Amino acid sequence: MDDIQKQIVAERALAAARRALASRYAGAAFAYATGSLLRGEGTAFSDIDLVVVFPSLERAWRESFTHEDFPVEAFVHDEETLAYYIHADTESGCPVMANMVATGRVVGRDTGRARIVQAKAAAMLAAGPKALAGTSYDMLRYQVTDLADDLRGTRPPEEIAAIAAQLYQKLADLILLGRGEWTGRGKWAPRLIGKLDTQLAAEFDVAFKLAAGGEGTRLLALADRELALHGGRCFEGFRQEAPLEARRLE
Repeated sequence: MDDIQKQIVAERALAAARRALASRYAGAAFAYATGSLLRGEGTAFSDIDLVVVFPSLERAWRESFTHEDFPVEAFVHDEETLAYYIHADTESGCPVMANMVATGRVVGRDTGRARIVQAKAAAMLAAGPKALAGTSYDMLRYQVTDLADDLRGTRPPEEIAAIAAQLYQKLADLILLGRGEWTGRGKWAPRLIGKLDTQLAAEFDVAFKLAAGGEGTRLLALADRELALHGGRCFEGFRQEAPLEARRLE
């Protein structure tokens, strides 16, 4: 699709989101329609993300359905459950829900309240992730170290590709969070690295393409370089304690 077609589809998707809210979620206070279709970046297989907010719910849920030929992923909340998931995502360094709320198009009747919630999500995003520290930081460094070490020996190409598949998200997290940037899952990881540093993104892309083909040298070098920014390999002295309740009497 060209830019004009994408904009037409974006307006159709927004109108469909409004009608889906009215017909499927009677009583909802407002919603945020978001996703690549609404941004004018979608493909023929893209869906509408719809964050629906009720005045009060017993529990939140998510569901998938098709409305007016658009696939829809709906995340149904009240303000308290929405705040819980926004907080949980931002604590993890991957603010999926905060992004959907902050960038979504407001639909529904209570637009004033929707704008207030949206502004809070945008402020959380602007503040950036918390600094890497503590057990989660040690675990991330350990996981990247462990997978990088698996690349050091001589392995068949299919094993190198499998190791690279596991390392992809962990290394992306270390690159982004280690530089004080939010991380992302799936397709968002390379997008965010590209936004941060085009040269680093190109190196990241080449290293993983080569590793997918069975050549892991460039990927190992990249992982080692990133680990060096965090004190080097994390192995000697690493310790992770199990929770006290991790026992079962037979």
